[in-house]
Amino acid sequence: MPDALALLVFWAAAVLLVYLYAGYPALMWTWAALTTREETAPGTAPGEAPVVTVLVVAYNEEAVIVHRLENLLALDYPRERLEILLASDGSSDDTVRLARAYEGEGVRVIAFDQRRGKPSVLYDAVPRARGDIVVLADARQRFAPGAIRALAARFGDPRVGAVSGELILGAASRDGLGLYWRYEKLIRMIESRVDSTVGATGAIYAIRRDLFRAIPGDTILDDVLIPLRITRRGFRVVFEPAARAFDDMASPAREYARKVRTLAGNFQLFARERWLLDPRQNRLWVQALSHKGLRLLGPVLHAGALSGAAFAEGRLYEALFLGQVAVCAAALAAYRWPGARRRSRLLSVPYTICLLNCATVAGFSRFATGRQRATWDPTRVGAPLAPIALTEPPTRPRS
Repeated sequence: MPDALALLVFWAAAVLLVYLYAGYPALMWTWAALTTREETAPGTAPGEAPVVTVLVVAYNEEAVIVHRLENLLALDYPRERLEILLASDGSSDDTVRLARAYEGEGVRVIAFDQRRGKPSVLYDAVPRARGDIVVLADARQRFAPGAIRALAARFGDPRVGAVSGELILGAASRDGLGLYWRYEKLIRMIESRVDSTVGATGAIYAIRRDLFRAIPGDTILDDVLIPLRITRRGFRVVFEPAARAFDDMASPAREYARKVRTLAGNFQLFARERWLLDPRQNRLWVQALSHKGLRLLGPVLHAGALSGAAFAEGRLYEALFLGQVAVCAAALAAYRWPGARRRSRLLSVPYTICLLNCATVAGFSRFATGRQRATWDPTRVGAPLAPIALTEPPTRPRS
């Protein structure tokens, strides 16, 4: 590679990588600091509390469904204004039977015979919801007692069409993956202050029922596509950290599989929703391309920075090349010795960066070959639910 070309490749990749990891968050932080916006704080929504439906879409969740329904029945929200709706996507285990035991306490169960995937279930289930606000949730996580109040309060602002809550991961989240998740939530919070987040947290987000529109049945990321289409109609999608859901960090293998699915969904998103690439149609153009789009180029940018430094002349580029090799070596060491990875960020951060870029390549492969399905598998099948430490005890209100 000629030296001039090597320099061009290196600096183009390096500048974009710096923008991806640090420049974009700094840009949004500055933008947010210069933006004056009146927000509706939790607990200040005018008038009577809205009717809310919590919709849980489940497939073969017999190991966790009882704990989930107990958690939802214990929420601090007027019981007469809260509907709990369980939609089973063709479950073949005891999920439906266990859930129907709670019908006497007001839980509604819709059991679909065939497994079709979450988008198809939402198409049938959301119109049946009685609430003006529909909270979309998974079976595994737990809500803090005040989560629904915090979500509902933000809809006191008529400009808000959807609200994303915050997913809190357990003690196992102190490694690089946990650090990445905190970094991701910080970006979402800043985006919300500017205008809207790009997507929502699938474990806990709410929409106005009358804004819901059907999405393609093979959509991989409903929690990104539905909120983005709501912003296209002129509404905001905001992040509410007081609306908390709790979960444990999954094993690295499961986190990797989850990221592969998510990244395949992002490739699908940009391939289908071409309006996202047009600043005339997408007021979140900067956010969508910086937060979601540029990340899909991560492996190419890292390869460009490495190869450019390898072929460029000069000691500076030799040092930069060796530095990148050292990062790769640290990632390999972290993979080889998981215990050391959990104790040292010098290992866990390089490991997480490499894992996410490998997941991007795998996600593209799955998307390009059509191997990524819209259906999903439970986080744990037939295994007891790991304890989740809530910061607020989920005591069921007395009747």
